[in-house]
Amino acid sequence: MFYRLAGIRHTSYESARQLYTIPADKVQVYGLLLLAVLAPLYLPSLYLNSYLLPWLVWSSAAMSLTLLMGMAGQLHFGFAAVMAIGAYASIHLARFGVPFEFALIGAGLITSIIGTAFGAAALRVKGLYLVMATLAMQYLVDWVIINVPAISGGAQATLQTPEVKFLFVPLQSATSLYFGALIWAVVVTVLLLNIKRTSMGRALAAVRDKDFAAAVIGVNPFKYKLLAFWTSSFLGGISGAVLAFCYYQAVTPEQFGFNVSIQLVAMVLVGGLGSVIGAYLGAAFVLLIPIVLTNLIAGLVATTGLPISSNLLAHIPLMIYGALIIGFLLFEPLGLAKIYDNIRKYFVVWPFRHTQR
Repeated sequence: MFYRLAGIRHTSYESARQLYTIPADKVQVYGLLLLAVLAPLYLPSLYLNSYLLPWLVWSSAAMSLTLLMGMAGQLHFGFAAVMAIGAYASIHLARFGVPFEFALIGAGLITSIIGTAFGAAALRVKGLYLVMATLAMQYLVDWVIINVPAISGGAQATLQTPEVKFLFVPLQSATSLYFGALIWAVVVTVLLLNIKRTSMGRALAAVRDKDFAAAVIGVNPFKYKLLAFWTSSFLGGISGAVLAFCYYQAVTPEQFGFNVSIQLVAMVLVGGLGSVIGAYLGAAFVLLIPIVLTNLIAGLVATTGLPISSNLLAHIPLMIYGALIIGFLLFEPLGLAKIYDNIRKYFVVWPFRHTQR
């Protein structure tokens, strides 16, 4: 059968550590990638740049946070500030004439240095105390951006992104902006999938589960906690830069507030901690489900002619959205990625009854 483990023998560590242990998984991934590449041919520009493009960028940001929260077990409630540093740094570097490719790397390096400095608190505290340290980063970065005109131009200023080229292609048309976001999403996805298979990924998992036990077996918690904050901040800074250049094309301090950090944490938790596909599912749930619910409720009211006030009509989708979050977490606390994994395991052994949860 197409989706079976029958006939697959792992006789070496190399074969057992393959990225795709089932050939059907590789077919699915390549099929989705092909659909993503051909999306400009069959999707209108409205759907391409208003729904698919931001979903890819926010999925990249959610994967950056997944590396820190899911793989390393370090809480971070100020990740919007990380993205803000990358967005503003990339814009200023591009204005100084730095090529866009190097501006992205420079923004990531600047962000990683600042993020690691605040992440150093993870060496001494954990849990809610670490949350407070990352919240301090969020509010401090917000204050600096608003009150230092050299960075943002002022509290009410809008900083426009300059015209740039990525791989010698101007980032101006809807298609070029979309492919810029797609390339970055693919890079982050491949990076995280491979990190989970390396010694670094296993060390991060050991630190996440019990840092004292990890130290006993030779894993340096000091090193790997800082490495997790550095890598996550680097990826998050570039994600913020991609968001600014490929989607917003102008940044304001309000775009990276505390509410954005909460949304990013929600993407990671609803999608599934430590899961790459969970980052995509969580970003889609947080970004797209409210839009779908709003359109469905509005269409239902228009069709049935129910006498519902505009105020109630605006709040019904939010109530349903909140109920869905509670329902998903009650049904499967490990997130949407675990629901997908349960379905996948069912088809791996179907039609037999010994499916695993």
